[in-house]
Amino acid sequence: MPAYDLVIKNGRIVDGTGNSWLRLDIGICRGKIAKMGVISGNGAKTIDVKGLTVSPGFIDLHSHSDQSVLPYPDSESYIMQGITSATVGQCGMSMAPLDPKTSGLFRSWISPFLVSGFDYQWDWKTLAEYYGKVERQGTSINIIPFVGHGTLRIAVKGFDSSPASENEMEEMKNLLYESLEGGAFGLSTGLILPPSSYANSKELIELASVLKSYGGIYSTHLRSESYRLIEALEEAIEVAEKNGISLQISHHKAVGKSNWGKVNATLKLIEQARERGVEVNVDAYPYTAANQMISLLLPPWTLEGGAVKMLERLKNRNDRTRIKKEIDEAAMEGEDWLKAAGWGGVVVTGCPPGRKYEGLSLEEILKGKNRFDDPYEGLFDWILEIGANATIVVFAMDESDVRTVLSSPLSSVITDIFAIAPSAPGKIHPRAYGTFPRFLGKYVREEKFLPLEEAIRKITSLPAGKLRISDRGLLREGFWADIVIFDPGKIKDKATYPDPHQYPEGITHVIVNGQIVVENGSLTGSRPGKVLRRRIHK
Repeated sequence: MPAYDLVIKNGRIVDGTGNSWLRLDIGICRGKIAKMGVISGNGAKTIDVKGLTVSPGFIDLHSHSDQSVLPYPDSESYIMQGITSATVGQCGMSMAPLDPKTSGLFRSWISPFLVSGFDYQWDWKTLAEYYGKVERQGTSINIIPFVGHGTLRIAVKGFDSSPASENEMEEMKNLLYESLEGGAFGLSTGLILPPSSYANSKELIELASVLKSYGGIYSTHLRSESYRLIEALEEAIEVAEKNGISLQISHHKAVGKSNWGKVNATLKLIEQARERGVEVNVDAYPYTAANQMISLLLPPWTLEGGAVKMLERLKNRNDRTRIKKEIDEAAMEGEDWLKAAGWGGVVVTGCPPGRKYEGLSLEEILKGKNRFDDPYEGLFDWILEIGANATIVVFAMDESDVRTVLSSPLSSVITDIFAIAPSAPGKIHPRAYGTFPRFLGKYVREEKFLPLEEAIRKITSLPAGKLRISDRGLLREGFWADIVIFDPGKIKDKATYPDPHQYPEGITHVIVNGQIVVENGSLTGSRPGKVLRRRIHK
């Protein structure tokens, strides 16, 4: 009987540490790496990968795949680009905990990011119950859950923008305790997105205090990534520093041409915080366009009370005048995406009520309706027409800034999207299919701004270490066998904004927990993924 379930022979091993590659064989038994070295015999299955690179599976430190793992359990767009583990529940949005009294508000809030037409059933309340459902169905990748501050706030106080009372704070803290006990790795905030944006610094500091005894991470979409980027970063550092907790800055960037270059200053602030003992890291995606809900083009106060109230405000003449003035004069509290990107720089990706709009910019949509003479009025009417049910990509970032952040030794690479399949209707940001191959193809092979070994460290052991996952992220004996086999001379992304549903090239095999999920570039249909749970240190 073979000593190994699977043997990988003759590969160039890039182990995830950043060290130079080695030529080793890998023997896998019962889901874990049993031996690395020279293996003379064969396993129950043997793969000869001569000429190819073997690395740990890629770990996506910022994903929204908790919203798509039920309708797309095979996570096709992720597994085909080498992602074996994805951190979910980011930007303040997690699929639990839910309260029956406010679950309707939650569902309308998150609806643009849900898979249209799929029946989620909504038969869970706690984070543990939701991921129990995910496990029963099965998943091709490992899921790493966070709990979202926006989800907590909706469960306790809906879309009320007032400061949390003492009792409400205790309710949110209790829900966070429950989620951490259920295995969550930390708390995420999306501070440009209501209702997270309604929270002041005091609320964030008090709520995040729960994380310390659990060794949990505070992951945050900053309150501003444009005009107030520096101040927003300082707020995030304050939350972490006052609580003595680990901080992850999500999809770090500078939005709008007048803010380009600020990432040089923010990275220095982060280095200074680390010198004081604050564990701060960042992540970024290798694209110059963000992905958002259409409602985020409007000031945060418009969403007070929920999406239905927002639509009612868009029917009110005085509210329309106020919204137009705040956007046009760059006076709104939230991120002013329209001013940052312009009408032609905001492109619709998903729009279930009107598929004909997908792939068109706001300028194209409004000109097609002969409404561009007063684009604000045309926009408000169009949002009413589609019930605010649309997602957009916003071209507002600088390529030089992207390179600056990606080249930092403190940064990981992320998708900031959810896993999907080519059969899905509509469009999506191309990072759903191409993030990691784009990083390794465009930036590493073609532009040579990082050695391959360092690039692999940034997408394997660095995120695993940040998450305190001690048995993944490296090719090492005793570790779980999450492995990607690829051709470094051929790996590249193919997904584009007009045609995003395209798998990348150059990845031959993907192995999750010792089982082959991608073989010779094709999906096997295997679902060996696990829901990973935080090891509690109290």
